[in-house]
Amino acid sequence: MNARIEDYALIGDEQTAALVGRDGSIDWLCLPRFDSGACFAKLLGDEDHGYWRLAPKGARVCTRRAYRTGTLVLDTEWETTEGTVRITDLMPQRDRVPDVVRIVEGVSGHVTVRSTLRLRFDYGSIVPWMRRSDGHRVAVAGPDSVWLRAEPAVEMWGEDLGTHSEFTVAEGERVAFVLTWHPSHEPRPPLVDPYKALSASVSGWRRWAARCRYHGPYRDMVVRSLITLKALTYAPTGGIVAAATTSLPEELGGVRNWDYRYCWLRDSTLTLGALLTAGYHKEAEAWRDWLLRAVAGDPADLQIMYGLAGERRLPEWELAWLPGFAESAPVRVGNGAVDQLQLDVYGEVMDSLYLARTTGLSTKPHMWALQRSLMTFLQSAWRQPDEGLWEVRGGRRQFVHSKVLVWVAADRAVRTLEEHPELEGDADGWRAMRDEVHREVCEQGYDSRRGTFTQYYGSRELDAALLLIPRVGFLPPDDPRVIGTVDAIRADLGHGGFVRRYDTDAVGVDGMPGGEGAFLACSFWLADALHMTGRTDEARELFERLVGLVNDVGLLAEEYDPALGGQVGNFPQAFSHIALVNTALTLFGGEQAG
Repeated sequence: MNARIEDYALIGDEQTAALVGRDGSIDWLCLPRFDSGACFAKLLGDEDHGYWRLAPKGARVCTRRAYRTGTLVLDTEWETTEGTVRITDLMPQRDRVPDVVRIVEGVSGHVTVRSTLRLRFDYGSIVPWMRRSDGHRVAVAGPDSVWLRAEPAVEMWGEDLGTHSEFTVAEGERVAFVLTWHPSHEPRPPLVDPYKALSASVSGWRRWAARCRYHGPYRDMVVRSLITLKALTYAPTGGIVAAATTSLPEELGGVRNWDYRYCWLRDSTLTLGALLTAGYHKEAEAWRDWLLRAVAGDPADLQIMYGLAGERRLPEWELAWLPGFAESAPVRVGNGAVDQLQLDVYGEVMDSLYLARTTGLSTKPHMWALQRSLMTFLQSAWRQPDEGLWEVRGGRRQFVHSKVLVWVAADRAVRTLEEHPELEGDADGWRAMRDEVHREVCEQGYDSRRGTFTQYYGSRELDAALLLIPRVGFLPPDDPRVIGTVDAIRADLGHGGFVRRYDTDAVGVDGMPGGEGAFLACSFWLADALHMTGRTDEARELFERLVGLVNDVGLLAEEYDPALGGQVGNFPQAFSHIALVNTALTLFGGEQAG
């Protein structure tokens, strides 16, 4: 098993994604969707749980690798004593079914390459039946069928419940492998031309990347983050998954291992802002439309997350046969936090739809009716305690960030009526609610002795989500209470120069043993808050240290562990990349050169 999360690169087709290690092994792939069972689960186990390694015989890690500029096409090169070989990995935009294309190309000399494929369906638990058919190796088990072929054909043989091949490429020679999944009850789909797929993928991604209208400093990193966000989008619905993985640990060897292959409402406003500002209105509208479909229904049933198409039932269970990344167990599928009450999501939905309206996205006939319904419910429910933004499992409390987002919901509802007097709504009631929430937060959620807002009413703990107070407009950036909160969070939640979400040692709040690393999105929020409070030089210095954490192909996980010196948490993490984009736009948007 690769020792580090950052050893992986991502390829995908906007419906699922694979992680490719520096050793040339695909160790994670769920087919046919992000949230399907993995057919390669070595990432969370060992070789018996499925992988596909394609690399020079006897070689370990590659010499270098990089995405082709402006694409999600990965080139990995090995320099060996025999010569140099390049392997190009991609998942082309699918027509009907997903394909993984791996092209081996001789760069110099004569290099012997070995392929080892071990398919294990259902997260490594099922060994499929293998057979030959029409030039393919075919794996079948239950509903799943995977076909493997090579062009030109190379010898393949079965051994140790795997499929192997070995061949030599000289300079200029190429061998392409195509792995295709389809339902086992259906006939084999049409063959994909691997070289046409490569050409189409490169040109398609570059056309998309060229639409980015940010041309300031760190543009390459902003574009890479946007490409990653696009890769984590489920194209049929417009939903964006939080990450491509489940159960990558927030602490190596710990139990904080969660399934992030779903769509969180907490990401909605920040995602919309990043897409709209960077020039991706079509993608922003698709995300807005997914949001409207997902939250439709009884406002009391609003969830914090949904499935790729808006599915509501995401039961959490454990895969006991997988030992976990770096022995970090349990490995979980589904997410029990789906049943939590988080009042902040009402603010995030209202803020997202307000942003969509004010930035010119096409309106939907039912959008305002839905918003009015959400506000009617929130008027009677906002005083309840909840589990808060971070999905703690230590019980409900009066979390300050949740109340601030309740204020956001009321504020955006009032502003919508003020800007669109043709709409109907309870302007006076919402205005009174906004004032009452604001007053209560400032009285019960603020520690005047320390000069900071707190994690929940009456506590002394802090919460990095409070860095968003000036961003959402709850208080102006120059308010002493804002400056005091920013300074307190930097001092008390600082971790190796970055920021933790909250103190995991606080008695009873978290409800989980162990700790976690610095949360990267929160660290970007600190940079935003420093800039808003007039400390732009410090903000830029922090941003530069944060972008220095990306791996060799520009990807970020959820967290960074300064003691470990590496990334932790699910990978790549949409929230981290959204934050990178938004902070770059905040700090450097005025310096664009084009």
